[in-house]
Amino acid sequence: MSLAARLLTLVDRVAAPVDAYAHCDIPCGVYDPEQARIEAESCFKIIEKYAGNDDPLFRQRCVLVKEQRAELAKHHISVLWSDYFKPEHLAQFPDLHDVCWRAVKQCSAVKRSLDPGEAQTLLDLINQIDKMWQETGGVATTRTNGRPGG
Repeated sequence: MSLAARLLTLVDRVAAPVDAYAHCDIPCGVYDPEQARIEAESCFKIIEKYAGNDDPLFRQRCVLVKEQRAELAKHHISVLWSDYFKPEHLAQFPDLHDVCWRAVKQCSAVKRSLDPGEAQTLLDLINQIDKMWQETGGVATTRTNGRPGG
């Protein structure tokens, strides 16, 4: 073992390396509000299914999965907000921060509610984010083959 390797091993024992996390392991540059929309649509549909079923176990599963999907939507919106959108986009869309902030907050509202109106509000906010994303070159700058069906 070389001297450098021994020193690095010693340093690792004294101060262990810290794991770093990103939305993926490589900053790939692929961003699309469609990911958040799919999760939000899932929340909407789960709320409908919950309302149409009296089985307590099924309803419990609905609540659990809806909360997971709302958290995923929140993650995807946060990634777009912090990693895709840049200061120059704010000049084009002065309400960008407000819309993203409201969308992230709306994800929390969907998690704690069984009101389809809350899920629809989230979908409407994601549509606004999607419009901003498209008008700032989203498809052309972040997707290799565009959107499916688009």
